[in-house]
Amino acid sequence: MGLFTLFFSAMLMGFSGAMMPGPMLTATINESYHRGFSAGPRMIIGHILLELLLVIGLIMGLGQILLISYVKSVIALVGGLFLIWMAWGIIKDAGLQRLNLELAAAGTTQKFQPEVIGVLTSLSNPYWILWWATIGLGYLVVAYEKGIIGLTAFFLGHISADFIWYALVAYAVTSGKRFITQKFYGLILMICGGFLGILAIYFIYSGIRFLAG
Repeated sequence: MGLFTLFFSAMLMGFSGAMMPGPMLTATINESYHRGFSAGPRMIIGHILLELLLVIGLIMGLGQILLISYVKSVIALVGGLFLIWMAWGIIKDAGLQRLNLELAAAGTTQKFQPEVIGVLTSLSNPYWILWWATIGLGYLVVAYEKGIIGLTAFFLGHISADFIWYALVAYAVTSGKRFITQKFYGLILMICGGFLGILAIYFIYSGIRFLAG
């Protein structure tokens, strides 16, 4: 997988995770409503710093282990299977129109800075931890074959998706425009779900290839 492919596939995969409803999305809508547009990007800074620490920790402790064929195979296969489950959930929810972007009547968390909220909401979401322990780690295995530059391309692509999506959400809230409709949101998620399915096949193929040596 080339560097440009790593970057853009990581970005698309990042969109698939960033667009799913969860603590980060809810907090971004709430904080943008109370603080203005800048709250969205500032929250993502906290989220990204936490992810950077996690990636460094994975690299520092697992760098050499990730080069073992058996380990790479297991990670890629588990990541591929989890991606299939995740893709199915996204497509099913989008088809049933169970997703909603309406602002809930939640209290403001202005006693914390947006960067801190970004860290706390990430840590409070077990799905985020599970994602990095399976899919994220599997992608690091693929990126690590290109060395530090490969890891950099992957990480920049991943965080670009976070910045773009949550900046868009913050702008939609602060501008008062409803251009992100539920129908449009569901369509985008359907596309992301399909992409995850394709990526799952690639991960499973890579796992078999790693095992074959």
